[in-house]
Amino acid sequence: MSPRGLSAGVSQDFPGSIMERLHIEDASNGGQGRERSFLVYQSNLLDEVSSPVRREVANRPFFMKAVKRIDNDVENGKLEIKEKSIRNNMLVTVHNKSLLSGIAYCISSCSMILVNKYVLSSYNFNAGISLMLYQNFVSVVVVSILSFFGVISTEPLTLRLIKVWLPVNVIFVGMLITSMFSLKYLNVAMVTVLKNVTNVITAVGEMYIFNKHHDSRVWTALLLMILSAVSGGITDLSFHATGYTWQIINCFLTASYSLTLRRIMDTAKQVAKSGNLDEFSMVLLNNTLSLPLGLLLVLVFNEVDYLSTTPLLQLPTFWIVITLSGFLGLAISFTSMWFLHQTSATTYSLVGSLNKIPLSVAGIFLFNVPTSLDNTASIFFGLLAGVFFARAKMQEKSQS
Repeated sequence: MSPRGLSAGVSQDFPGSIMERLHIEDASNGGQGRERSFLVYQSNLLDEVSSPVRREVANRPFFMKAVKRIDNDVENGKLEIKEKSIRNNMLVTVHNKSLLSGIAYCISSCSMILVNKYVLSSYNFNAGISLMLYQNFVSVVVVSILSFFGVISTEPLTLRLIKVWLPVNVIFVGMLITSMFSLKYLNVAMVTVLKNVTNVITAVGEMYIFNKHHDSRVWTALLLMILSAVSGGITDLSFHATGYTWQIINCFLTASYSLTLRRIMDTAKQVAKSGNLDEFSMVLLNNTLSLPLGLLLVLVFNEVDYLSTTPLLQLPTFWIVITLSGFLGLAISFTSMWFLHQTSATTYSLVGSLNKIPLSVAGIFLFNVPTSLDNTASIFFGLLAGVFFARAKMQEKSQS
């Protein structure tokens, strides 16, 4: 058997076959060949044995890169998921704060009117100026305490600031007192609808004083408000001329307060020490200045005699209710400021208009107001006109 034939049927990758080849080559080539063949064998054998290890070592950088790439992908995926989770949590938090502030504003504004109506009608309290005075006193005390402990910051009351603000404060006091007087004689729903007349007066005032023009949608909404107020008054089964008179006066004073405040605000900021006048400072300023003016009006309208004889002041529950009304008056200022901070002025205006609907319904049912289908239709027509007005103002503002 030839050597070539011996090795032909055996795998040359197997170490045994390599040895056979070397023995055959040694026989033909002598000692030098044997030495060279042994070195070749040793090298080949090492190659065969170590090749898996070498391949593993050679492939390790690629493997490590792949593992690192997978780790990075997983890490990036986790980061993306974590970022999305944080963004979603932030959005939920923002929405929750907006919703919470809106609910707080609606509850405080509705509760204030309903509690005042309860005090004036259910308790039959005939000292509206004194009630306003006590509510403003509660507001001054609470704001002063919060300012003292550093919870809020308020502008110090200087003589220059008081002089600038006094005309606004006189209108403010008149606005509060006429609101009390009208609420005593009128039901909550009609007061709410009649307050829409304020928007008409304000729009006309803006046109003549500030040369501000409104589009046709705003004037259409204002016309609907006037029609609803007139139809509501005609169909009102508990019509009271005194109450309507006080409410019309209140509409003019409220519009005057809004228009005057716009003109005075810039001057008031200039004379303020900080150069700014925030909501808390305005609350403190208005309510503090209203105290001496309120005391004067209590004497002028002779409410002292009534207060000295009424048994209501001896009832602890009455004091709890009127103190609650004072806190609610302050809560309106805080929640409206919070709501405006969380949303926008347009959302605030729209929610304020929508808020009148549950307020009117609650006023009718809580105080057993006699009503008819025509009067109820007029009331809701007026409330929807208020919503239409708010939307028209929003569209007008977005286009300007």
